[in-house]
Amino acid sequence: MNNLLQKSQADEELAGKVNQFFSIYDIQHEDNNIYFFGIPREDIREIYQKLWQVFTEKGYQLSIKYELGEHVIIASPFSVAGERPWINVVLALATVITTMVMGSFLFGADPITTPSEVLKGIPFTIAIMTVLGAHEAGHYLVAKKHGMRTSLPYFIPFPSMIGTMGAIIKHRGPVPNRKALFDVGVSGPLIGLFVSVIVTVIGLLQPPLPTVPGGYQIQLGIPPLFEYITRFIPTADASVMHPVAFAGWVGMLITALNLIPAGQLDGGHVLRAMLGEKAKHVSNVMPFILMSLGFYVTYIQNHDGFLWIVWGLFLSFFAAAGHPKPLNDEIPLGKGRMALGIIAFVLGLLSLTLVPFQIK
Repeated sequence: MNNLLQKSQADEELAGKVNQFFSIYDIQHEDNNIYFFGIPREDIREIYQKLWQVFTEKGYQLSIKYELGEHVIIASPFSVAGERPWINVVLALATVITTMVMGSFLFGADPITTPSEVLKGIPFTIAIMTVLGAHEAGHYLVAKKHGMRTSLPYFIPFPSMIGTMGAIIKHRGPVPNRKALFDVGVSGPLIGLFVSVIVTVIGLLQPPLPTVPGGYQIQLGIPPLFEYITRFIPTADASVMHPVAFAGWVGMLITALNLIPAGQLDGGHVLRAMLGEKAKHVSNVMPFILMSLGFYVTYIQNHDGFLWIVWGLFLSFFAAAGHPKPLNDEIPLGKGRMALGIIAFVLGLLSLTLVPFQIK
């Protein structure tokens, strides 16, 4: 009985919100859906923009249809996945450990024979977690500002060269408009890149570490932005990179890869917001361009272009899946956001090299 009363009160409250923009003359219920029949008080696209968040907060998905000469607003219930922040905490702590272990190797320590030496990797852990965290925090904060539902960052521990595969956040529910799509897409790369530059400067100011003899060496390709920073630091030597500077280098690479304008990468979001449906043509051709670039680097330049081949194959699946359409796809971005989008893509190119790394 209490559940029915609460549901009735929620329906009345929802109807009150709808009636502000949509003159209701009939309400019907069917299969847990609520149908509001009425006359729009303003442009139907503006109604989407103003009501979708209200519906989401009440646990409903919003849709508007025009059938048989009638406008209908449909509220369809959906179940919101419960947040389990302990998972985010556990993954973050695990990533701290894996990055610290790999960071200790970068500092010339041997945590396998002397476990206490793992603590030498703390500076690298702080640097790389700050870079990755800044990127995802940019997405998270801007998404919240636009009223979008999104998760806390999930860090991914992995026994790679840097001890992680990065971090992700999950967006749940619709994107309200193209401006929100652009802001969320561009915020992560720009904030992450800004922090990467700071971390790079800090790392380049550190004294170089002694070279550890034996074993294999990884030669890093220096992107133009990184090279430009070294010109302002007289003692900087990009050929002998401090682990903290390496964390900044990783941040630049992550920024560049994420800004590739394809699928649901950050660059794909930004381009979709800038060009609308036309962006799919660029997104569809990008995997072919990347794989072609990989073959060019491998067989023409005689370097390792495997990264681009793998990334092209990876993107081919995401490009084929398309891009979700914002609820209001008509609002133009404006000159300011268009200019910022171009700047973001230029910064992505400046953060990239054809051969990011190769093992010698």
